[in-house]
Amino acid sequence: MAVPLSVSEDVKRAQRDGQARVALESTIITHGMPFPQNLETARAVEAIVRENGAVPATIAVMQGRIHIGLENDELEALAKSQDALKASRADLGFAISKGLTASTTVAATMILAARAGIDVFATGGIGGVHRDASETFDISADLREFTQSPVIVVSAGAKAILDIGATLETLETLGVPVVGYQCDRFPAFWSRESPFDAPLRLDTPKDIASLFMTRKMLTLDGGLLVANPVPEEAEIPSNEIEAAIHSAMEKAERNGVSGKAVTPFLLADIVATTQGRALAANIALIKSNAALAASIALALHHAEAGFYD
Repeated sequence: MAVPLSVSEDVKRAQRDGQARVALESTIITHGMPFPQNLETARAVEAIVRENGAVPATIAVMQGRIHIGLENDELEALAKSQDALKASRADLGFAISKGLTASTTVAATMILAARAGIDVFATGGIGGVHRDASETFDISADLREFTQSPVIVVSAGAKAILDIGATLETLETLGVPVVGYQCDRFPAFWSRESPFDAPLRLDTPKDIASLFMTRKMLTLDGGLLVANPVPEEAEIPSNEIEAAIHSAMEKAERNGVSGKAVTPFLLADIVATTQGRALAANIALIKSNAALAASIALALHHAEAGFYD
């Protein structure tokens, strides 16, 4: 049974010519931002990847076909979609078998990027352990995916709506390297710092590429997480964003929001409470992560080609 797969012309050309590539997830398009900001941001992020020397590959499922890279009309169609499934590892196969359109979470994007031979992936923030996980057992599949898919994931840390301490403890238990990029404190999405130390610190894309290659040499399975703080000018201080988070969580509980609907509900409410500042920070951090991911992909490409001693 052949995998239903479409690869964009840009990504095909990059693969043929041996260019560095960066995977981009699509959940931020369908569930992370309203239209038209989602489309504008997606196009801007792809442009930033190109400006920094790599080729972007936005990943999604369109009418049951896996897309590694989206053409302009496909990107716009996804941005306007009202009923796209939010697919993770558990339901990626379902979306494909039923011919559905689905955006890919961090976990699903890692799976498809790895299968497409793309080693670097830029996202906004990873999923993790939810604050009420002791009662709900709500833990993102993103965390376990780091043990299975060998991809460098560049994010602004874990989403601040999560239990960041428990998320870091889980990643440590799973043996996932967590690298603070030019920072000693683990970032918290909208805020540059959380109360927790970054387990590791590296200061250059070349060093991150070297770590990834060393893990491959040691045949250590899985990927690694690079935590890149939101740009300072876009940051929302942690005490301010915490108030908005608590308010959103109370509303979600009153409205009976659960499962996959929780994160989009909380993010939308926080954007409203902060009068759009949270959305502006989200856009700034994904752009920053895309630029860093492209630099890492380029460094990895140079290292694999033997350009470095």
